[in-house]
Amino acid sequence: MAPSHDPISPLFSAISSSTRQLFQVLRCINFAPRTQVHINKVGLRFTVEESRVMQGQVFLDKSLFTSYAFNPVVSESSEADAESEEGDEEPLVLEISLSSLLETLQVFASNDMKDRWLSRDPTYGGVTGSIARGGPAAAFDNRVLDMAGSCRLSCAGVGDPLCIVLEETGVTTTCELVTYEPEAIADIPLQKEAISLKIIMKASWLHDAITELSSTSPTRLTIIASPTAPYFALSSSGPLGSATVEFSKDPQLLETFYVPHRVVNTYKFSLIKGASNAMAMASKVSIRGDEQGVLSLQFIIKVDDDRFSFVDFRFVAYIPEEGEGDEEDKQDDVDQN
Repeated sequence: MAPSHDPISPLFSAISSSTRQLFQVLRCINFAPRTQVHINKVGLRFTVEESRVMQGQVFLDKSLFTSYAFNPVVSESSEADAESEEGDEEPLVLEISLSSLLETLQVFASNDMKDRWLSRDPTYGGVTGSIARGGPAAAFDNRVLDMAGSCRLSCAGVGDPLCIVLEETGVTTTCELVTYEPEAIADIPLQKEAISLKIIMKASWLHDAITELSSTSPTRLTIIASPTAPYFALSSSGPLGSATVEFSKDPQLLETFYVPHRVVNTYKFSLIKGASNAMAMASKVSIRGDEQGVLSLQFIIKVDDDRFSFVDFRFVAYIPEEGEGDEEDKQDDVDQN
């Protein structure tokens, strides 16, 4: 029997009282043209990946919406076994244009702010712009973006467009985004049983460090963590030279510090910088790494007084080409001497 759902009700519908909140959180993963949306009864998960070496995820819990309804597809097995409530509910998975979604969500922005937020980043081709460094709360201040209207999301079923209805002061705008058949996205696994690095700190400090290192136009970022000084350091290298930012082990600086042994891993700087929007908006960041070199940056973003949203990034360690590592080792020997 083919899966079915109530034809009267859409498969998914949700209402948010703040378009601004959706825009700002989703903007954190705007480093690829499309996003895969995974919808179930607990919320929405947006996933974006870059060449299978970088992955970003935003989870929007249903509690962030004033109204949330998901009418799951009923599979044949669930009809045969009425006692099973969760295992047989099929989520709605679709793929949409992330850039189109963001431009739709900011439709109520004033013209001057719209020009600011629609500046194009040549690296990722998405909606970018600088965020005022007034602290994490400033990201959702009405003075930052004039987008206080409500937003209604809905999808009638598999293959149907994602309908977005924006309402503000009597003005209603409706947009339908084409949905694509989702491609398989393999998660970048973080081996939680083999964690070699765990640090929790203010996200603004990480953002400031990455911004400072960007001045040398680096191509790579090396993360160094050790149980002895220097405890935590970010080192960049590129055609214009190298630079290093070190952090002390002061509990007021590094809220959590777990590094059982020295860890050194290198990543493409452009990929790490792709998480800059999340760094600027979040209040805290959890930095984790496993023995395979997989890096996880998990940001907590304050939506309002008592609600939060999480943005998670995963990165695969940089593997030098043949002969490149030898040259780096020689350079390290010279530096140490």
